[in-house]
Amino acid sequence: MNRKKFLLNSATGMAGLMISPLSSSSQAQTPEPYKTEIVKEFVIAGHGNLDRVRELLVEYPNLLYCRYDWGNGDFEEALEGAGHVGNREIAKYLIENGARPNIYVLTMLGETTIVKSILEKFPVLLNGKGPHGFTLLHHAMKGGEASKELYEYFQEKGLTEMQLKIK
Repeated sequence: MNRKKFLLNSATGMAGLMISPLSSSSQAQTPEPYKTEIVKEFVIAGHGNLDRVRELLVEYPNLLYCRYDWGNGDFEEALEGAGHVGNREIAKYLIENGARPNIYVLTMLGETTIVKSILEKFPVLLNGKGPHGFTLLHHAMKGGEASKELYEYFQEKGLTEMQLKIK
């Protein structure tokens, strides 16, 4: 083997050694998706079982960001479940642990200034569909006294439906 071939082979071999550990280690670090049954259980617990929500988050911290597909594009997070049943305690717990609230949950919590500012910027959202087709009016009703101003505001804007069909 001449010097030129030796250097070329050495460089190729070194490049392979440098790339190989990176590709195999990055593949080894890719976590498995959560099982659908776990996501479903967490979303259901989000509607009304704070103890189970806490237990599941200890074992699976990223459940906060998972959505369950009930079919036909009807996706729901545990936080949204708490939102449409009016469970403030679970909603606040999930948000305090990093869940991302949306306009529906913020409505149920009575975050009037935030909700109105979103609707001023994006008025089409007034007629949006939350999980299971529940509207902002429904979420405001579930929020009780804290959401009373929003409930009246939505009615003034012409929103009358509590739930819209998800096609």
